[in-house]
Amino acid sequence: MKRSSGIRLCVTVAVGALSLALITGCSDGGSDDAKSNTENAAKGSDKSTAKALTVAELKKLILAQGDVDGYKVAAVSEAIPGGRSGIKTDAKCEPLLYVMSGLAPTDAPAETNRMATADKKPSATASTDLEDMSDADIEKALTDSMSVDVTIVALSSYDGDGAEKAVKAVSDAVAGCSGGFTGKAGGEEQKFTKITAEKGSGTGDESVAFAATGEPDETDGKPSAVHAEVVRHGNVVATYYTMNLGAIVANKAYTVPAAVITAQSAKLK
Repeated sequence: MKRSSGIRLCVTVAVGALSLALITGCSDGGSDDAKSNTENAAKGSDKSTAKALTVAELKKLILAQGDVDGYKVAAVSEAIPGGRSGIKTDAKCEPLLYVMSGLAPTDAPAETNRMATADKKPSATASTDLEDMSDADIEKALTDSMSVDVTIVALSSYDGDGAEKAVKAVSDAVAGCSGGFTGKAGGEEQKFTKITAEKGSGTGDESVAFAATGEPDETDGKPSAVHAEVVRHGNVVATYYTMNLGAIVANKAYTVPAAVITAQSAKLK
C-alpha cells in the first residue's frame, strides 16, 4: 500500500526535532544521598566565597531512577562531537542552545545530566498489521507512540556568583533572541523562528522558562515548539529541556513536567 508524503514528512519532522535531545553529553548514575558538605555548597549562601561542587557531588544530587513515579531515569546515551565547542550560534543565543543540548547555560566547573522519560502504555493499534491500516490510522498510531515527555535534566555548579550570572545569561538570551536564531549542535542545524518567555515553576531561588519554536512543517504549516526551564538553587543550576514528539506532530500543548522539576528540586534543598 502506498503511503502519503504527509506521513513521511511527519516522521521526518519528528526525527529532526528529536536530534537535540539525543546528542547530549552522558554521565554515570550516582547515589541519592547528599551529605552536609554538598548541601552547604549547594545553598551557596555566601556568594563571594561559594565554591562549586565537584562532578562527584553533583552526581549525588541529580535525579536518579526511583526518584519520580512514572518516569525512567537514565544516563544520556550520546555525546555532542566536540562537546560544548561543537555548538555554534550567535554568542547572545548560546545559553539557549546549551540548555537545549543538555549542557550548563554557561561554562561551569562541574556539570552532569540525565534523561527522564515518561512511562508509556502500549497503543491498542501496536499489534495491528500495517497493511490493514489506513494512512490516517498509521499517522494516529505513530503520533500516539511518540506522545511521551522526554526531559533532559542537567545540573551545573559555579564559584561565587557564577550561578546567578548563568541564569541572567539565559534571561538575556530569551529577550535578545526572541526573534529566533539558527545554530548547530553536533553538526545538526537547528533553526528556531522565535523564543517565548513562559511562566516558571516557582522553585529554587530564581528561574527562567521559555519555549523555542521551530520552522513550520511543510505539510500543514504548523510550527513545532520545545520547552525549557532553568532554576537556580544557591550556586547550583538545574536545567530542564522537554520534548514530546507526539504532541509536536499533533500540534498539542505540553510543558516541562512538574513532577520532574519537583523531584529534582527536592534533592537540592
